[in-house]
Amino acid sequence: MYAEERQQAIATLVTEQGRVAVTAVAEQFGVTTETVRRDLAVLERSGVLRRVHGGAVPAAALTLVETALAERNATRAEAKRKIAAAAADLLPGPGGSLLLDGGSTTAALAEVLPADRNLFVATNSVPISARLATAAGLTLHVLGGRVRGLTQCAVGETPVRALAELRVDVTFLGANGITPGHGLTTPDEAEASVKRAMVRAGQRVAVLADGSKLGREHLVRFATLDEVDVVVTDSGADPAVVARLEDGGVEVVVA
Repeated sequence: MYAEERQQAIATLVTEQGRVAVTAVAEQFGVTTETVRRDLAVLERSGVLRRVHGGAVPAAALTLVETALAERNATRAEAKRKIAAAAADLLPGPGGSLLLDGGSTTAALAEVLPADRNLFVATNSVPISARLATAAGLTLHVLGGRVRGLTQCAVGETPVRALAELRVDVTFLGANGITPGHGLTTPDEAEASVKRAMVRAGQRVAVLADGSKLGREHLVRFATLDEVDVVVTDSGADPAVVARLEDGGVEVVVA
């Protein structure tokens, strides 16, 4: 295979999979890791992808590109159900409290909250609030503010101020990207500000993210790895990234 053919194949893999690892590509094409790194450098200069530690992600993964909630709800639904089931083991006991960030994976957790624990639940998500408003055994606290249509979450100073007064047992967060070197990221600064406040409000912080989010970076960082206790993901996560997260002191649960 000529270098140009291999680079085109690598570009296709990145687009389809959301991330490629240098070692996996080298094995697949029967070349050295140094050759793969040179190929990735060529593709990065062409604007096709962006290199990250151990591999590459689509160029759009580091931009302001953000998917609407409705589209995310329809993507990787089975993986998100498995993540939610695993995350349910992290819920506090009877009389406990939690924060639910907005997003499709945290919404999946909201669907399986037990009705027999008398939990206090705070959220800035309009869909999650609607889902839990009549749920038995839950005390719902809605964080108000300006609602972003794209994510259907309240953002701005109002929820940030409210979160400063809260201290919950567990914060459950979503993330658009997680990397061992840079931490947790999202495309929007307003969303990031609320997420930062949620991190500060939780005695324990759990991040729910399907495997496509691991190894990606977005525009705005809202937490470093040392601010996170556990990441719950699925079997699609890159094992190399999982290992580096664990090396960084983060517990990783693979659903």
